[in-house]
Amino acid sequence: MIDWPNGTAPGQREDESSAQERSECVLAYIPVVYYSTLLCVGVPVNILTLVALYRLSVRTQKALYVYLLALTGSDILSQLFIIFVGFLLETAVFHRDVPVLLLRSVSMMEFSANHASIWATVPLTVDRYVALCHPLLHRQISYPARARRIIAVVLTLALASGVPFFWWSDMWRVNRAPNNLDTALIWTHVTIIYFLPCCTFLVLNSLIILRLRKRQRQQKCQDESGQQLAVPGKLGKTTAMLLAVTSVFAVLWAPRTAVVLYHLYVSSVHNDWRVHLAYDLANMLAMLNTAVNFFLYCFVSKPFRAAVRDVLLFRWGPLHPRRPLHHQRTAANASTSSVSSSKRSQRELTPLSPKRADIKM
Repeated sequence: MIDWPNGTAPGQREDESSAQERSECVLAYIPVVYYSTLLCVGVPVNILTLVALYRLSVRTQKALYVYLLALTGSDILSQLFIIFVGFLLETAVFHRDVPVLLLRSVSMMEFSANHASIWATVPLTVDRYVALCHPLLHRQISYPARARRIIAVVLTLALASGVPFFWWSDMWRVNRAPNNLDTALIWTHVTIIYFLPCCTFLVLNSLIILRLRKRQRQQKCQDESGQQLAVPGKLGKTTAMLLAVTSVFAVLWAPRTAVVLYHLYVSSVHNDWRVHLAYDLANMLAMLNTAVNFFLYCFVSKPFRAAVRDVLLFRWGPLHPRRPLHHQRTAANASTSSVSSSKRSQRELTPLSPKRADIKM
């Protein structure tokens, strides 16, 4: 971002010719101010989102809120590792005067948190697809315990996928052309971070929209024939929230993906100030994705707004979930058995008629 001198080791300083070829940061201190503001706003907002979603998760016992909790937690990790450690501490505070091993380790954690933040949305999309297109199957397989296991697997894979990026090259300061390792890492990065999840979102969201349109046509036909359709065809709040989250991700991360590929095949960030500027702006847009979900949830979901209001007003109501169905059935069976036993006792206490008494005798 900012053209700080590299003070990692005295013998590793660049010569004057390479320093003259290095592209300057046109934005100067604007990225530092932007990331500081984003961190000061994004982290408290995401913590508030985390508390509200936890209350909804405990209260409703829905797998949906487990996926949203994982997404929010991953966004917080991305803000801490990428914005706070990567952009602010390394660039603005330490001036990169830190050991190379530490820099590469932080880079690996940044990619792991970033992958977790994006791939936590994929199980949510699959869950919404199954809920709308296969509702009977969704009732059987979608519950909080299974959702927690799925999230654990996703986070483990995200952590493992960040290991190869220990050897990621710093685009701002590496003055050589990308080699084979850089090419492999860049294509792995854009595939994991953008192409693969976007293809998944596109396919599943398209199937969801087609199913909703089919239900709307069936609703229209049933209305014309004077009948009523049991399944509504309107866009639900949860589906609208999913479409908003995935669409915002696709829009905000598209510029960074394009700039990274442009750096690989056309012109380097290190040598061209225009590519440097585009890369800075693309990173700023991409990191905005870690702080906008709170506002999307508030705009779409009324229960989430109510939960946020309760948290802000310190109205800590009961978090116990509603009574499960099998407990209600047990209570109903108990009441039925008590009624039947009382009826039997009444029959035993009622005297027999003379005719029945004669027969019994």
